[in-house]
Amino acid sequence: MKRDLDLIRKIILTVEDLPTGNVPEEIEIDGYTEEQIGYHSYLIVDSGFAEGVDMGAFGDTSPNWQLIHLTSAGHDFAEASRNETSWNKAKSIVKEKAGGATLDILKEVLIGVIRGTLGLP
Repeated sequence: MKRDLDLIRKIILTVEDLPTGNVPEEIEIDGYTEEQIGYHSYLIVDSGFAEGVDMGAFGDTSPNWQLIHLTSAGHDFAEASRNETSWNKAKSIVKEKAGGATLDILKEVLIGVIRGTLGLP
């Protein structure tokens, strides 16, 4: 399964919008399967953007994680990626200049886009 940066963003923003900060149940996002969400939740935990629990069972075809809460880095990513225009611009820059990038690099490009929008160096 390929990493879907848009799904990662949607999951993180969904978790941040929860009223308690904790994820009480499995996350559902329209257009994505439970397996896709479970795998991308694993990637989010692996990247340090959230804490989570391995829900995998013997015979699963991919990692299946459930998020518990975002980390400070996850909240930073949510803030940087919240604006749709900034998100699309950062993705475009990464794709055009490098053909793709890690989540950490994408986060740095997002911060650069925001700094540019604010007129900061």
